[in-house]
Amino acid sequence: MKKIPFFRRTLASLILAALMLFAPGIRSVHAASGNLIQNIVVEGNQRIETSTVLSYINVQKGDPFNQSLIDSSLKSLYATGLFADVSMHQDGRNLVIKVVENPIINEIRFEGNKKLKTDDLKGEIQLKPRMVLTRPKVQADVERLQEIYRLSGRFSAFIDPQIIELSQNRVNLIFKITEGPKTLISRINFIGDNRFSASTLKTVIRSREERWYRFWSSDDTYDQDRFAYDQELLRRFYLNHGYAGFHVRTAVAQLSPDRKSFILTFSIHEGHRYKVGAVNIVSNIAGLNPDFLKKVVTIKAGDWYKMKEIEHSVIKMTNSLGDHQFAFVDIQPGVVPDKQTHTVAITFTINEGQKTFVQNINIIGNTRTEDSVIRRQMLLVEGDPFNQSKLKQSETRIKNLNFFSKVDVKAEPGSAPNETNINVKVAEKSTGELSLGGGYSTTDGPLADFTIKERNFLGTGRELSLSAMLAAKMTQFDFSYTDPYFMDRNMTAGIDLFNITQNLQTQSSYDYSKRGGGVRFGYPLSEKLRQDLDIRWEADNVSNIATGASKYIQEQAGRYTTAAISQTLTYDTRDSKIEPTSGYITHLMTDVAVPGGNARYYKFDVGGTYYYPITSKWILSFLGDAGYVHGWGGKKVRINERFFVGGDTLRGFADSGIGPRDTASEDALGGNRYYRGTVQLDFPTGLPDDLGVSAHAFTDFGSLWSLDDSGAGIQDTSSIRASAGIGFSWRSPMGPMSIDIARPIKKESYDKVQQFRFSFGTRF
Repeated sequence: MKKIPFFRRTLASLILAALMLFAPGIRSVHAASGNLIQNIVVEGNQRIETSTVLSYINVQKGDPFNQSLIDSSLKSLYATGLFADVSMHQDGRNLVIKVVENPIINEIRFEGNKKLKTDDLKGEIQLKPRMVLTRPKVQADVERLQEIYRLSGRFSAFIDPQIIELSQNRVNLIFKITEGPKTLISRINFIGDNRFSASTLKTVIRSREERWYRFWSSDDTYDQDRFAYDQELLRRFYLNHGYAGFHVRTAVAQLSPDRKSFILTFSIHEGHRYKVGAVNIVSNIAGLNPDFLKKVVTIKAGDWYKMKEIEHSVIKMTNSLGDHQFAFVDIQPGVVPDKQTHTVAITFTINEGQKTFVQNINIIGNTRTEDSVIRRQMLLVEGDPFNQSKLKQSETRIKNLNFFSKVDVKAEPGSAPNETNINVKVAEKSTGELSLGGGYSTTDGPLADFTIKERNFLGTGRELSLSAMLAAKMTQFDFSYTDPYFMDRNMTAGIDLFNITQNLQTQSSYDYSKRGGGVRFGYPLSEKLRQDLDIRWEADNVSNIATGASKYIQEQAGRYTTAAISQTLTYDTRDSKIEPTSGYITHLMTDVAVPGGNARYYKFDVGGTYYYPITSKWILSFLGDAGYVHGWGGKKVRINERFFVGGDTLRGFADSGIGPRDTASEDALGGNRYYRGTVQLDFPTGLPDDLGVSAHAFTDFGSLWSLDDSGAGIQDTSSIRASAGIGFSWRSPMGPMSIDIARPIKKESYDKVQQFRFSFGTRF
């Protein structure tokens, strides 16, 4: 190895040390002379100030040309959404920023939309005139519009955004829409449905298959939210029919290749039907013996298992415990199925709930309805112990008002750990109704009616109604005003005015008119028992008596006044007031004419109807009704105060077709006593259930007899009359229609027969 002389090594070391000592200074001089930003130049901006652009970047004059800072500045400028393009480069000692500004929206238009209104679409998109247009926002609005069309059932809708450039970097944004047809449900399938037929399950869910007669309904269009709700409806249906192990395995909505229809398929597991075995109540609260709660539990051993009865029992027990000063309870129902015996053991466990009180109840969203209307439906008030069951009941009561399109009642923590706030959020809807109707009935002939009603008058919850009916044989005008919480009490009060004119020439050879008014009060005596009181005054007129009419009719000619007080007790256990399938309703009515008018009578009417479900679609019902009227104070019962039976009340016979009758004129005179009954079986026709066609077979029986007047010219007997027949009802898109065909099987020779009855009406 060749050695380097000592002198040369020493000189090299000295030079290296000098370079290391002065290198920073050399670098500083170089940077100062050329690598610092002297100026920042912005190019291409027309609308946006240069100072605004500079405020978004991370470098400034005097900073070095640092690539990482320049990159972050580029990202910051893009993030503003103000620019379509940005570039930055070094030009000598200048940093040059070139921008291309995003345009300003001058106008937004929609073309091709016929099914959805332009104003509704504008409210759904984010972009507005005078906003900066960006491609991501346009795409987001296109996706939102497509979602709106999907929700309206049009999955084939296509949105094409078009941009028209204007001067001064402005644009018009046009959404060209091809709406396409509604995406209907072509078929609904069920897999695993062994206990109930597919046709039965189709009536349980809300979605419907496409049919020609559903042109006024949207249930046959696919809706994702409705599809999810269908699964919950199936679960409730099976759990309320005893199938405790039921669950939906899968639910698939398959869109056809042409995007015009859906096929819905529900794969379900029914399991076995269970009955209730032992029902126990266990208390984990010291000093609470739960035996007294057994009487309020609505589900009993031996019953078919029903989820709704368990829920109802929890509510009843919670309320009962509250009445016994146990305000803070948490009742948990436990259901243990026995797969061997197909029974379920139910245990209600009562735990001590958290001691929480209601701090505030906040009503939100009611711009028209008064707070008091909502608050009186709440079963909780400020200061009450918080109760989850009562909270749910309160929400249901508010929804039942039918004043709101949306009701959301939630509990949130209060200002202290033991306090809870209740927020009641509502969205109001129109409560006014204007309806015109028309139709035909064998009783009154062609008819037309008009009704204007406001169910939430001035936001007070009161109801105001004015109606008129014009028919060939009857004209009626009614006005009513109802306060559902009179004097802030759970009592209904109302005023009625009426004017009625009837042509009774066919039945009894005279015309009849009645006008007057009254006040009424009603209040619940218990959960199912209600009492209604009515005080009225009316002026009656029997006129236009035909030549040759019965002398007993002619004696009734002229005007008469009546002041009367009536009361009605009603006990109702039906599962539905519109289409009942189980339970019963009974009534007892008394009506007394008092001084203040010419009439003097007292009247009683008692009756009821019982519904028994043979199956879910075959419903057997029994109706019974009876009445009695008698004069007092030396007065006779007038013809307008008597009972008349026939027509709808005894099918197979004409209106006023049975009862006392004048032999010579054949005029119906009415009767002071009557009874009637019906045994009817409602059953399916085999047509699709949602077509709304049902059938019934029936037998009617009854009698009408007894007059204050008697004579050789009056035919009067208390013998029973009976008929049998069949009928059909159709809930058509145009309105309800019914046909009854009945034949008398027991009658008197002077009775008037009518074997065919038809009625049809509509509202629009």
